[in-house]
Amino acid sequence: LLWTRVSAVQNKGLPWLVLEHASEIVGYAYAAPWKERSAYRFSVESSVYLSPKRTGGGFGKELYQALFTRLREGETHVIIAGIALPNPASVALHERFGFRACGVFRQVGFKFDRWVDVGYWELVLDQCELDK
Repeated sequence: LLWTRVSAVQNKGLPWLVLEHASEIVGYAYAAPWKERSAYRFSVESSVYLSPKRTGGGFGKELYQALFTRLREGETHVIIAGIALPNPASVALHERFGFRACGVFRQVGFKFDRWVDVGYWELVLDQCELDK
């Protein structure tokens, strides 16, 4: 299932990055199309995932710096991020890069046997400071 998702992203010409540390995969980040219609072709949704034992070590920042650098090389204008709430570490990571909160959808996700709210953040890519 994961490789199907990786292939779908890469077949759209978008990056899927994996980070290794000490011969161990610690996380991955990717960008997927925001919506399929042509009007949204310059917008993507970003996702970053880290091994639970590897949070707080700067790996999320490293993955996003690499991802956003790759996206700048293409035609991406806006990045949307959906964050299952509450998740203060992910919110802090996104806001560090300049993402701005733009809304919350109530109980649209189902994780860990419960309904979760999903907050959405947006970033105009050319306004992002990658070296923060």
